[in-house]
Amino acid sequence: MDEPIEATLPGPFGTCPMPRADADRVLLGHGGGGRATADLIGRLFVPAFGNEVLAALEDQATVRLPGGDGVPAPRIAISTDAFVVRPLFFPGGDIGRLAVHGTINDLVVGGAEPLYLAAAFILEEGLALDDLGRIVASMRDSCAEAGVILVAGDTKVVDRGKGDGVYITTTGVGLAPEGRSLSIRDARPGDRILVSGTIGDHGIAIMSVREGIEFETALESDTAPLGGLVRAMLGACPGIRAMRDPTRGGVSAALNELAAASRVGVTLLEGSIPVRPEVRGACEMLGLDPLDVANEGKLLAVSPPEDADALLAAMRSHPLGRDAAIIGRVVAEHPGMVTLRSVVGGERIVSMLSGEQLPRIC
Repeated sequence: MDEPIEATLPGPFGTCPMPRADADRVLLGHGGGGRATADLIGRLFVPAFGNEVLAALEDQATVRLPGGDGVPAPRIAISTDAFVVRPLFFPGGDIGRLAVHGTINDLVVGGAEPLYLAAAFILEEGLALDDLGRIVASMRDSCAEAGVILVAGDTKVVDRGKGDGVYITTTGVGLAPEGRSLSIRDARPGDRILVSGTIGDHGIAIMSVREGIEFETALESDTAPLGGLVRAMLGACPGIRAMRDPTRGGVSAALNELAAASRVGVTLLEGSIPVRPEVRGACEMLGLDPLDVANEGKLLAVSPPEDADALLAAMRSHPLGRDAAIIGRVVAEHPGMVTLRSVVGGERIVSMLSGEQLPRIC
């Protein structure tokens, strides 16, 4: 090759790979949930498997099963996700709990009622069976908490040094009620953007373990099943336009995807975005933007303006939404772009993360 396949940007732990648009191999940045991930999906996967359901790029696929004999065909939602987090156990959770919540939450933010899970385990030779037992027990408890049943699975074993302990892939299936449609393509100018709580907790909790960062107060991952919160929200505001759980790539990636899909602009108010002081401090120390940091138990919602206050009240009445806030609005200006108005009055563009901020986070 005559030219490098990646550029490097300075980061808190050395250099950060930023994949070039013409890169001819997979780089860590392709797994970050930001611009590189979107480019990879758009370049390879959507053209290869192209259909209107996949091309919608929602967190889940909603399809109607074939009907017959006059019986209405049900609508189901399907989502699949892979989990490669390091370390396997972290404050507030572990890879098993994350694997259940991550897939369940992708279903519920689309308005579906989750029912079943399947799981595949890629085990590394030498993994302690006690650790695997802890992960399995955590998944069992998380399924019970979320009200789903794990009904199928698979296991494979790879050579020592080839699997980093365990990787887990989960697939979820749920029922999508008739008449309910939530899509990132449906945001309209004037709509309000809400977040269910403080952002960046999961990513900074993982980083604190890896890098030995200590806080005055205990910081834990926010991983949690969001089904109960979503039911309360839809009960109070059936007209919610869209919901998204801002996992890899954080709030910035989720809102940039929404702005592009709906062909609208988004304006955020920095002073309204809830961030824990310890998360903000860690981000400042490490040169990170809380908007880019992964979350595993938070959601974003797009509400018609007349319903926003009622929706906010419903969210704050639920334990997983007590720190909810209205953080911005959808605008007609600058379609496809997200901007942030700072507390001092300036404004900047909020872009999708280009490289890999923190590998192996979910």
